[in-house]
Amino acid sequence: MLEISDLTYRIGPRPLFENANAFIAEGWKVGLVGKNGTGKSTLLKLIRDEVGKPNASIRVRRGARMGFVAQEAPQVDTPLIELVMAADEEMTALLKEAETAEDPQRIADIHMRLAEIDGYSGEARASAIMVGLGFEQEDLTRPAREFSGGWRMRAALAGVLFSAPDLLVLDEPTNYLDLEGAAWLEEYLRDYPHTVVCVSHDREMLNRSVTHILALDDKKLEVFVGGYDAYLRKKAERMALATGMKAKQDAQKAHLQKFIDRFRAKASKAAQAQSRIKQLEKMQDIAVPLEERTVPFHFDDPAQLASPLVVLDEADLGYIDGKPVLKKVSLRLDHDDRIVIIGPNGQGKTTLVKSIAARLALLNGKRVASSKAVMGYFSQDQLDELREGETVLEHVRDLEPDWAPPKLRSLAARMGFGQEKIDTKVQNLSGGEKVRLLLGLMAHQKPHVLILDEPTSHLDIDSREALIHAINEYEGAVLLITHDIYLAEACADRLWLVYHGRARQYDGDLEDYRKLVAAADRPKDDGPAKVEELVARTEAKPKQSKYTLQRKLEAAETEMEQAQGALARIDAALADPELFTRDQKRGESLLKERAHAATALAKAEAAWLEANEALEGT
Repeated sequence: MLEISDLTYRIGPRPLFENANAFIAEGWKVGLVGKNGTGKSTLLKLIRDEVGKPNASIRVRRGARMGFVAQEAPQVDTPLIELVMAADEEMTALLKEAETAEDPQRIADIHMRLAEIDGYSGEARASAIMVGLGFEQEDLTRPAREFSGGWRMRAALAGVLFSAPDLLVLDEPTNYLDLEGAAWLEEYLRDYPHTVVCVSHDREMLNRSVTHILALDDKKLEVFVGGYDAYLRKKAERMALATGMKAKQDAQKAHLQKFIDRFRAKASKAAQAQSRIKQLEKMQDIAVPLEERTVPFHFDDPAQLASPLVVLDEADLGYIDGKPVLKKVSLRLDHDDRIVIIGPNGQGKTTLVKSIAARLALLNGKRVASSKAVMGYFSQDQLDELREGETVLEHVRDLEPDWAPPKLRSLAARMGFGQEKIDTKVQNLSGGEKVRLLLGLMAHQKPHVLILDEPTSHLDIDSREALIHAINEYEGAVLLITHDIYLAEACADRLWLVYHGRARQYDGDLEDYRKLVAAADRPKDDGPAKVEELVARTEAKPKQSKYTLQRKLEAAETEMEQAQGALARIDAALADPELFTRDQKRGESLLKERAHAATALAKAEAAWLEANEALEGT
């Protein structure tokens, strides 16, 4: 389907590809991976022939139709579903011609071709795709201009999927999707009948949906069989093998050099020394690939505060009086909470976190918060708040205007901006670097609560791993909105569900929720099976969340430690050989205490085993 041969390409003086080669067969689902800035999006443009002819051949199978999301759907009065269906140009033209054709043979040919391409079910197929990506049924007939850029981008993606090209090229398709839409897209791509090349930093998507990984590393391309985790294993094996071979070669070189140094001056050994010198010169160094270092994130631990940090009590949340987005919200945030907020886009997740952070006034009800609690808030919207024309250093200076320049540069370096980046104007930063700057500015305040609304959309996989590590090291509370399941599962132990005007704790885990979303019947005219109904069914089950089980495990461990301490103390007292002679009642009392402590220890151990087994089974 796609062949890349000896591709060399530069942007200015910087080479992105040097003699890169790759072959992608028909039907493969390929995830294109690499660090930010290495040229993944450029490669997609080269494949689409948008940035000029490269110095080598990129060949797509003759006659193959290629599809990609070039830009968001236009702001026009055309109903959204018509724009999506128009992406299939042949079907659209045939349907239009069928309305005016008069020649009987041509009419027959049109209807035969429509049957072949499944044109008569076009509207139903387009509806299914759009609903899968998060649109409500009533949205499909609304004019495109009524939707935001993010939703029009979803419509553009729906159009490409509807056209079903032979080669589907996608660049970060989950960036505008919620968890539900991302889960649906995973299933769709896995079952897609043609070839897919997809740039993605979503680790779970790369594990669930692709058959091969196309890795861009050190200006070269290489194809690996399997998902992202399989690629990492193969890469680690290669690194270990190269490191081992390098160590053996270094030892061999040292042995030869030792012989040369010892005998080159002796006439009787001169010939052998010269032979070893030539042998040493002919040896080609084994290169061990250098792992590029990902700059870590860091969140300083806040000062300890008593729980709860924030309480919403019977609160109505929204922007217009009398028209709440969420009603009667009663939730509590404690100092050690790690919570992921789930629910379809447009249901009020951002409204909830803005209300918790006091960035949005309540319409009704109460918000009670510690007066000393500092809220750290990050949202993709804040990328637009960076001041164009100003440098990284100027933004960092806002935090500490009285600090000397060396100290400010040290602070910027801790955020990940070294000497080569600190004087860069913010409009010239990559999306990932802007995210890093905003998170660094927020973290300097040592917040007690981290509120992160889609923090990973512009981060590569290694930077996402670094963010996970920083969140898990942080000692405060975390509220997270994300479509990245890997991030959510690695950082959170509780879920809040926002749906249909309500926000409440969801007593299940992310895998439960993913399965519900994947299995849900999408809205149809004959009556939808709503997520709300599925959630209610799950919450009726006597299943405990990971958060609840973890708390039970911790409680059992505490009880075990207390019982073991009591037993140790009692046994030390009973070890006195004169105890019963001196004070028989004291001895008998200690025996009873020991029996109670032993029983308490047995119960605690049983509770620990039960909670641990349940936790391992989640």
